[in-house]
Amino acid sequence: MKALQIAAIVILSGWTMAAGADSTEARCDIYPTGQDHASAMLPCTFSQRQGYITVARQDGETHELFPVGDAPGHYRDQHDRTVYREAGLGDQGTIFRFPDQAVYVYWDVSALQPQSTENNPTAPFSTADYDATALLRCRATPDGDVESCPAGILRMENGQASVVVLSPGREQFTINFMSDYINATNRRVEGALEGDTWIVTVNGREVYEVPLAAIEGG
Repeated sequence: MKALQIAAIVILSGWTMAAGADSTEARCDIYPTGQDHASAMLPCTFSQRQGYITVARQDGETHELFPVGDAPGHYRDQHDRTVYREAGLGDQGTIFRFPDQAVYVYWDVSALQPQSTENNPTAPFSTADYDATALLRCRATPDGDVESCPAGILRMENGQASVVVLSPGREQFTINFMSDYINATNRRVEGALEGDTWIVTVNGREVYEVPLAAIEGG
């Protein structure tokens, strides 16, 4: 089993990868409150010491968080605002919810790197890390134009797989095709098998077409 397969399917506390280090480079996606699309995706640094957390963003904003009480995930920031930490990203990252925005901190920073598609049209995914890669037909909205979304596929036994997708909005997430269900990291999904292709709708908007051959292999 390849190393990234563990990251795709194991659900942990939401900060396992950073727990053993004082500081780590990360990616911060910024969601204004009430919005379902990120307003920015930028490098940041995540630091944690004895329960105190610092998230330093490349745009110059820094969040200093102090634990409050005994309940896990409850913090206040340097402006005395209430902040909640959530584990909705599984082992891919962690979420901090502020009164005016949500900051999604991802440990994987590959989406921040310029990717050359001259020799790899499925960048940032390659067969060095995945069992297979593909360009999936996708749409940002049900009635939107058809686009091509890169994907990396981590196959498992019994025709199961985790498909890591780079969405039209350049957000990376995982769709798990299991024997008796389909789910996704931090997203609501609906899937229907039409012929030999899964039609997957994410959060009632984005649509992805995932061939069975991509999931099961040859």
